[in-house]
Parts: sequence; structure tokens; C-alpha cells
Amino acid sequence: MTTEKIERLESKIDETPNNVLPQKPLRHGRYSANLGLVELVAILLGLLYLVPFYYVVVNSFKSMAEIFTNTSALPNEWLTSNYTEAWEAMNFGRVFLNSLLITAGANIVIVIFTSMAAWKLVRTKHWVSTLIFFLFVAAMVIPFQSIMIPLVRVAGDIGLMNSHWGLIIMYLGFGSGISVFLYHGFMKSIPEEIEEAAIIDGCSTWGVFWRIVFPLLKPITVTIVILNSLWIWNDFLLPSLVLRDIELRTIPLATFYFFGQYTKQWDLALAGLVLGIVPLLVFFFGMQKHIIKGITSGSIK
Repeated sequence: MTTEKIERLESKIDETPNNVLPQKPLRHGRYSANLGLVELVAILLGLLYLVPFYYVVVNSFKSMAEIFTNTSALPNEWLTSNYTEAWEAMNFGRVFLNSLLITAGANIVIVIFTSMAAWKLVRTKHWVSTLIFFLFVAAMVIPFQSIMIPLVRVAGDIGLMNSHWGLIIMYLGFGSGISVFLYHGFMKSIPEEIEEAAIIDGCSTWGVFWRIVFPLLKPITVTIVILNSLWIWNDFLLPSLVLRDIELRTIPLATFYFFGQYTKQWDLALAGLVLGIVPLLVFFFGMQKHIIKGITSGSIK
């Protein structure tokens, strides 16, 4: 190679930017036997968890005699009449509205109060705020059964029994711990400079929260609403203690009354159970993409 060619090659190398220099290609990992075994175990576990749903759905289309004859088999005749009879027996339209009112009302008050509480705890740099936050967290580990009887007595004394709004207030108390915990972690990822700029522009404290902070809490708010909806919609024990009138029943309570002291209407009970699950499944699958996004967003500051 001549001296002229060497100088020309060196000049081209000097003119090449560093960011376009050739890089080593990435090597993709091979599909190993261990990975295949893990995937197989995961699929089997998934099928195992789906077995109860199979029994509920399949047996909801059977007659009582066929349910007791062969529980695992598909029905010889798919009886849709179970659903119409369960709908009428439960007064499903009424109990659905009751469950919807309680779930929506509880979510609204939980989101409003716990978001404001978490914001104040995060922005107040004092040991008292830390203590209050740890009290919220500690409340999550208290079993409901340990405070069940005192709760009913206190609720009766202050007029919260046999009322949807009384039940919503109780859900606010029980749902505050996990909600404040999630909001508290997410709040730390919001820069304080945004709030300071709003205050300089003349925004009040209420305005800073509702116009600046609260819109930024959308991912974690959706997560909290989903988690609380799953819990409140399916809750049986607390409504059974608080609600006494038939017209105030929720879906779990209405389904329970298919089981009497001497008779158990499994065909109608399973159909009613499916009717109660469907709205929640539609809501969950429509909103599930926000769960991981909301939880992981608060972990990055």
C-alpha cells in the first residue's frame, strides 16, 4: 500500500463521527430447555387457576340433577333459563345499581381524601408527617375480624347502619391505608418546582392541588380505582353486617340468599354468580393496562 493511500485512509477515519462507528451486533439468547420448562409450568398453573371458573360457568347452564350427576362434564342441554330465573329471583337490576352506587361512591371519596392526605404528608417535611404515614401503613395489617364487633357497635351509635352512605364511609376507612401508601410513593416523582411556579403565578393551595398535582396522578388513580373496585364489588362480610333491608342488598348478598337452611339452589346461585362477575371482568380487562403503569411510575423519582 502506497503512502498516498495510507494518508487518504487515515483522513477518512478522522472525519468519521464517533457515534456512527460500527458496533458489535447484539447476540440474542437461545431458547433453552430451562426456559421451556418454566413456560410449561406457568401454562399449567394458569390452567389450574382457571379450573374454578370452568366449573362455575359450565354448571350454571345445568339443571340441579345434572349438577349432582356429573359436575365436570359439559351440560347435555344448555339451560339459559337458569339466568332468567336468577335475574328475577335476585332482582338483579336493583342489586346491580346498589353495588354500582356503593363501589362508585366509595372510590370517589377514597380518591379525593387519600390523594389530598398523601400530598400533604409528602410536602410537609416533619416527623409528624412520617408518623402519620406509618400509621396509615400499619392500619393495612389489622385484620377486619378483630374490629368487626366494635365497628358495628360504633356505627349503630352514630347512625351508619342499614345505609349505603354509612357503608361508603366505612370503605373510606378501610381503603385509606393502601391508597395513601400508593399515592405517597407516586407523589415523590412529581417535582416541587412545578407547584412553586404555580404559586408564584398566583395559584392558591387548592388550585395547586386540583389544577397541577391531581391531573398528574392519573396513572396511580386508575390503579387505586381498579384495586378498590375489585375488593368492594366482591365484598360480602361488611355489607352483610351493615345492610339489613332487602332493597339495599348488593350482588354478593343477593347471591347468598339462594342458600337456605334446608335447600341450596346451586343452578340459580351459579348463574347469579356469573351475572355478578361479568360487569367486573369487563371493567377490569378494559382498565388492566394501567395497573402496572401506575404502580411502576411511583418507583422512579
